[in-house]
Amino acid sequence: MAGRALIPFQLTATLLLALLATSHAGGIAIYWGQNTGEATLSATCASRKYQFVILAFVFQFGQGRAPKLDLSGHCDTSSGRCAVLSSDIRSCQRRGVKVLLSIGGGAGNYGLSSPADARLVAAYLWNSYLGGSSSSRPLGDAVLDGIDFDIELGSAKFWDNLAKDLKDMSKNAGTAVLLSAAPQCPFPDKWDGGAINTGLFDFVWVQFYNNPECQFSSGRSAFLAAWKKWESVPAGKIFLGLPASKDAAGTGFVPAGQLTSQVLPLIKGSSKYGGVMLWSKFYDDRTGYSSAIKSHV
Repeated sequence: MAGRALIPFQLTATLLLALLATSHAGGIAIYWGQNTGEATLSATCASRKYQFVILAFVFQFGQGRAPKLDLSGHCDTSSGRCAVLSSDIRSCQRRGVKVLLSIGGGAGNYGLSSPADARLVAAYLWNSYLGGSSSSRPLGDAVLDGIDFDIELGSAKFWDNLAKDLKDMSKNAGTAVLLSAAPQCPFPDKWDGGAINTGLFDFVWVQFYNNPECQFSSGRSAFLAAWKKWESVPAGKIFLGLPASKDAAGTGFVPAGQLTSQVLPLIKGSSKYGGVMLWSKFYDDRTGYSSAIKSHV
């Protein structure tokens, strides 16, 4: 009887070990900066919920435009008051949180007109936010960890040049600059696709929301077909991008329980799996979505 009783236990243990062997632990990336009702940057990182915090957005740049950063009331960039965020950024980095700056967004005035224009924008980003130097650094003297490409409008040209120029500048300076992108889930992405194909991107957080044809609500098959296409891109890690509440996007919200029981088990076995990206900190503060999923990501 004792020997027979062990069989179910052994089977369960074997299945558990097999699951662990094919699952990859991930992290959570969160967008911050688009609503004053969200936690401060330092508090966001101190929560220890997030591996990446993405500051959003530099919404104007390129084609001769003066670059502009909008942090929606957190601070006034035009008066130089966003430099106070330097201490928050360094606090995040001391905690092991990578802080990136997102360029573009769903509303803005941006684009690139040529490879030369891309070099000018790369130089601006390098000197104003990364390892370079400038008399005008909107976020003060803190050095950000990288640049996020959230390109959602305008021309699809020359974003690959911008990625190459940023990586070249970091290589020449002997420092590491992370590159991430936030494409829409329909594959390939109209705007970020060419840049991602350079093979220079460390992280790709794919927006599986506001895109009914490939988000999970359209069915397991459609979702998995899109995910597998994104696994094929020459990038480091792929993140599942989701809204942190129903109010955060028009479509694509996945309840936390459904995410952990039905969605993540489908993709965590991938060697490319990196975790979950959430839009945004404001909504996450109201739902506690990251807290509900963190141990499963």
